[in-house]
Amino acid sequence: MKKKIRKLSLIVSCMTIVALLLSGCSSTKSTTTSSKAKNSDKKSSSTQRVSIMVGGLEKIIYLPFMLAEKLGFYEDEGLIVTLISESAGQSAETALLAGQVDGAGGFYDHTLDLQSKGKNVEAVVTMAGVPGEQLMVANRLKDKVKTLADLKGLNIGVTGLGSSTNMLASYNVVKGGNKESDYKPLPVGAGQTLIAAMQNNRIDACVTSEPTASLLLNKNMAFTFVDMNSKEGTEKSLGGGYAATSLYMSNDYVKAHPDVVQRLANAYVKTLKWMGSHTPEEIADKMPEEYYAGDKTVYIQALKGQLPMFTTDGKMPAGVPENVQKILSAFKPGVKKVDLSLTYTNKFIENVK
Repeated sequence: MKKKIRKLSLIVSCMTIVALLLSGCSSTKSTTTSSKAKNSDKKSSSTQRVSIMVGGLEKIIYLPFMLAEKLGFYEDEGLIVTLISESAGQSAETALLAGQVDGAGGFYDHTLDLQSKGKNVEAVVTMAGVPGEQLMVANRLKDKVKTLADLKGLNIGVTGLGSSTNMLASYNVVKGGNKESDYKPLPVGAGQTLIAAMQNNRIDACVTSEPTASLLLNKNMAFTFVDMNSKEGTEKSLGGGYAATSLYMSNDYVKAHPDVVQRLANAYVKTLKWMGSHTPEEIADKMPEEYYAGDKTVYIQALKGQLPMFTTDGKMPAGVPENVQKILSAFKPGVKKVDLSLTYTNKFIENVK
């Protein structure tokens, strides 16, 4: 399995990822998990192998990908799934376009951005109807940053350039009457790398998710300036829903492998329903200990706040694609011409039994 991961990483030309794999580091490491068929009969032509790169498996916003593995739902569907973790959704997007993985775990907004650049990918499962992100500002700037207009000139930490956190930062800056060029996005990942950047004053603000947001709050390093985590906050800050966590794949792959896509849809809908019927503590117990970032209590606290962001059925909520298009168009004019019908499908979700 390690040989397989190294081969993938070399093709993508991410030598840093390989180094992290060999050293066993966390943070932005690339890790792999595979579900095995329950019995030898399943290890036949009906067993399908799928590789999915996720923009940070340890982030709560992407919890369903690893949870489906821990609950054995990939296995139930006769799938051998390789999950590869990267620090930002942009990396997952790049690997998908390069043909190095079959699917990407990231935000729905990537599908619109890519189509505006001539690349067609679509969300086949929509796992969250709000971003689950917060725009946080360093406590040292509490008296300076009062309105969105005050974001001008700040260094804002994002997971990666071109990532969804980058796009959400740009929107809030533009919404404040500034230009996208009026702030500097700095790729700092999430977790400890972002916290270190805030602590060392490399960044003045950041767009981040849980558990990083709770860690910043508990360390009294930053405060929430724009809430895009709750449904109410998203409605206020973004004017409506914003489809976030999703499994997206190239349109060509979806057409060529409908059976594989259906099995994945089955697994993720079962996962979402399981999440809706279990406590945060029970969910946390299923996750790898390293995802707690050293504090399981804080992880559970953050999980309680983020569980409402997830859909229960995997469907794209009505009207949400249009709102995402409106938001991105504020600083990406080319997105106005995107054909939304090619950016997502509910077909596989509707076929889940």
